[in-house]
Amino acid sequence: MTTTRPSARAAIASVADPGSFTAFPAPHPPRKSPPDGPLAWTGYDDSRARAAGRTGEEESVVTGTVRIGGHEAALISFEFGFLGGSLGERTGDRLEAAYTYAREHRLPLVSLVATGGSRMQEGMPALTQLQRVARQCVLTRAAGLPQIAVLRDPTTGGGWATLGAGADIVLALPGAQVGFAGSRVRPPDADPAAYTAEGQYAAGHVDAVVPAPELAAALGDWLRVLAAPRADGPVEPPAALARVPEPATGWDAVRRARHPDRPRAGAYLDAYFALRLPLSGDRAGGTDPGMLCGFGLREGRAVAYAAQCGTATRPAGYRTAARVVRLADRLGIPVLTLVDTPGAANDAAAERAGAGAAIADAFAALAGATVPVTTLLIGEGGSGGALALAAPGNLWVTPDSYFSVIAPELAAAILKRPPSAAPATADQLRLRPQDLVALGVARGVRAPGN
Repeated sequence: MTTTRPSARAAIASVADPGSFTAFPAPHPPRKSPPDGPLAWTGYDDSRARAAGRTGEEESVVTGTVRIGGHEAALISFEFGFLGGSLGERTGDRLEAAYTYAREHRLPLVSLVATGGSRMQEGMPALTQLQRVARQCVLTRAAGLPQIAVLRDPTTGGGWATLGAGADIVLALPGAQVGFAGSRVRPPDADPAAYTAEGQYAAGHVDAVVPAPELAAALGDWLRVLAAPRADGPVEPPAALARVPEPATGWDAVRRARHPDRPRAGAYLDAYFALRLPLSGDRAGGTDPGMLCGFGLREGRAVAYAAQCGTATRPAGYRTAARVVRLADRLGIPVLTLVDTPGAANDAAAERAGAGAAIADAFAALAGATVPVTTLLIGEGGSGGALALAAPGNLWVTPDSYFSVIAPELAAAILKRPPSAAPATADQLRLRPQDLVALGVARGVRAPGN
């Protein structure tokens, strides 16, 4: 794990454009508290004075405005050297002021978190600051402003459960201790790997683990994308990447869509975006490598994306896609989805992970989106597991794709036909790209680009 902990201002300097940080003044009027705080904790005032002398700070957070990659943001940076970066009532005052400034000036909020949690010397009044911070997070979210958290070492307790995990985009430094339980209060047999940035990333709670030398560039890219102009209407679907004619039969369409060498989601996204930034995880303990999600720049405009990669989509994949669609909706960013799956994962593990509820959540996210959503079917469209990612009324298809209520082999089995009847059944299902257009399901077949 990381053993050195940069100060709050050193952390700011590591990501800020030179000379761009301007600190907010202390909240005025300053909060008055009785000697040794609300609990009259003996020696608390002395501890605060020593912390101020060591760090040069008056509280455990430094707040202000900053430019990162040329883009302005409101910023919160924790000073771990000040009583372990703990949250007290005066900390809450500063955090609330920073959130308020971000909303009043329509700025994204970046938090560089390093905290041991709530300040025990202030007891319950300190703990209730978490409710205060949560309220500010909600207000900022409702204002349509993005919140980006960087998890430094350590990020534990209420700081993780509010500013960290409550952010829209969560980045973490390698080796950082991240978890609700701090190192001294965990069960003795707890797996230490679960309390690291890497462990939280694997569990779907962190979007990316970013080495410190790359953090400024990563934050700059995120601010650049989130500050980019929005498209006025639905984005144009990608051009087809395979130069193939429309299939002659339904079975030809199925075989072509299942061919291992046809273009997949990664190739489509790379061809479509000048810059794309991934988001990972469903924030409920899962990830699905078969679902690519994030935000990118297309012709200078911000676009969110969720793309299936040709595998059976797992519950975590649907929840991640729903998360990104809802975030894009709050930020006013149009969405592109790429459909390519033989269907939803249907093994016992998927059922235990809530496959039905996750698919329902994806359907609901797209149905409730107020931003325009565009979908391109790029391969297999297997039943409801594929339809859950399809935009109602704005679906396009490629010549090497098919969409069906059920796989032709399974349809034949249900109809008590021999396996050899699958090709004829495929024709009956009218699942070819041109059939989908004729049925009014798809708007058109996308031709290859130049």
